[in-house]
Amino acid sequence: MCGIVAYLGKKTAQPILLEGLKRLEYRGYDSAGVALLRDGVIHVTKKGGRIKVLEGILEEPNKSDTIGIGHTRWATHGKPNTTNAHPHLDYTGKIAVVHNGIVENFDTLKIWLRDKGVTFSTDTDTEVIANLIGYFYTEGDDGKWKKQTDGQNKFEWSVQRALHELQGTYGLAILCADYPDILIGAKKGSPLILGVGENEYILASDAAAIVEHTKQAIYLSDNEMVTISSEQFSTKTVDNVEVTKDLQEIEISLAEIELDGFECMMLKEIFEQPKALTMCMGGRLDKQNDKIKLGGMDKYLHDMAGMKRLILTACGTAFHAGLIGEFLFEKLLRVPTEVEYASEFRYRNPIIDEGTFVIAISQSGETLDTIAAIGEAKEKGATVIGLVNVVGSTIARETDGGIYLHVGPEIGVASTKAFMGQVAVLTMLAIELGRRKQISSDEAKMYISEFAKIPDKISSILQQSEHIKEIASANITKENWLFLGRGFNYPVALEGALKLKEISYIHAEGLPAAEMKHGPIALLSDEMPVVFIATAGPQYEKIMGNISEVRARGGKTIVVATEGDDKVKPYADHLITVPDAPEALQPMLTVVPLQLLAYHAAVLRGHDVDKPRNLAKSVTVE
Repeated sequence: MCGIVAYLGKKTAQPILLEGLKRLEYRGYDSAGVALLRDGVIHVTKKGGRIKVLEGILEEPNKSDTIGIGHTRWATHGKPNTTNAHPHLDYTGKIAVVHNGIVENFDTLKIWLRDKGVTFSTDTDTEVIANLIGYFYTEGDDGKWKKQTDGQNKFEWSVQRALHELQGTYGLAILCADYPDILIGAKKGSPLILGVGENEYILASDAAAIVEHTKQAIYLSDNEMVTISSEQFSTKTVDNVEVTKDLQEIEISLAEIELDGFECMMLKEIFEQPKALTMCMGGRLDKQNDKIKLGGMDKYLHDMAGMKRLILTACGTAFHAGLIGEFLFEKLLRVPTEVEYASEFRYRNPIIDEGTFVIAISQSGETLDTIAAIGEAKEKGATVIGLVNVVGSTIARETDGGIYLHVGPEIGVASTKAFMGQVAVLTMLAIELGRRKQISSDEAKMYISEFAKIPDKISSILQQSEHIKEIASANITKENWLFLGRGFNYPVALEGALKLKEISYIHAEGLPAAEMKHGPIALLSDEMPVVFIATAGPQYEKIMGNISEVRARGGKTIVVATEGDDKVKPYADHLITVPDAPEALQPMLTVVPLQLLAYHAAVLRGHDVDKPRNLAKSVTVE
């Protein structure tokens, strides 16, 4: 959730920290702050509100400040205000901490520290970390510390000693006033990357804060820490066992995370979807042999084609992609498939039999609930496949095999092109497994051929953006909407409702169209917007009947239909068309108008679509 960035090098730290925080602001924007170490004193500046508020109160950069840490917050413990903003100093003023995660036993630790005479000034769990490190640093654990023969300093020892007491998750960057040329980072359950430049180091939650300065990085694993000096860095476990980490190339570019002429990242990413989908397909569609190549899956495709059961687990938008996957795998592979919320899967003792595969879906690859679900599935003997966008992420490392989305970095909090990539990868996997087991070669050829046409079809839908804006404008005063679809388009209805909720703050519900009659029809009132996905398919006549039921009760119908469908026109108060496609491929088309509808509704209502209230991009806490 929160974004952390830290710098140690030869350059002035403050501008680098500030720019890094701006690139991480999608992870949280309740408050922000920086701490700079100068002449043996840690100088903290922090403020409630967004980073531009912090920027307005910062002093002019001091060229002698070449080490510092910064934070942009998504509040968990304590209100989003200046007092609770990070960085946090310990009670002695010698230790400064920025933290992404949650300390589950902070109450117990706080009581213990208070009994030792330690004072607190905030409501956060993070202050416990700072004070715990500060206590061990000051007291030496009742005299147990002594300088180690391997040269370990007291600062590093105190961090390790404190981390052993913490329960929960953390990505940390830590300063000590007595060590002006040392920066420490540590990770457990929250992402942390070290960018390695020429005589400089940048520690951050995300490569977005690093890529402007270096393309070389190491990715810390859980229960690992890094100690950085002006000359070198060393990695070890929190138990002080040395670990060797290989430098990896950061795959994203600076241009990919900038606006490039668009008003916001979400709109840019919606319009990037044809290109993103083409990148996702790149090198994977073998149209000459009517096959799909998925390199990261070579070892597992044979067994998956014969699997007895498939479970897909995810959260939020990725869960909706998983629901489409359920329809795909049951149609093309004829294998029993279930979709589970990752947040529930880990707690309900799921039944996993021999021959069960689990697919975990996450844009960031750092979603805490999904990571925990992976652990639960592996413990019960399942083979777990990861579908992620971020190379080197935790899920990419912890699953047995996987497929990268390759849609480019997604910065907008409300996912669009990553959802497209998730559906595309699930579609490719289902087609290839189906080709090996259930569907004919002619059918596989048809799907591959039609799949290759989807990017151009999305481009044609995007040309209707102004028309969709007019539809949004006509309905944005209504505070309750319904989204209805059937078959493959039922999950799209869920996704459309979620997008509208996330960024416009309009209450919306997504439902299977037939279920409307079983209760929710009571919600209908005059002029209430009801969005129908009524494209050509086996349930077309049924959904036409559902549209009639809504119109008879005064609802305002917004209908997404197939191009050339004249029959639907009299039933639609507002009509949006999409190109024709096989039913199994339609979600990649029908979701696009709903993304644009949500975007335009939010902008027309005056909201910041890239920073919706209470949300953050990567959910790394429970």
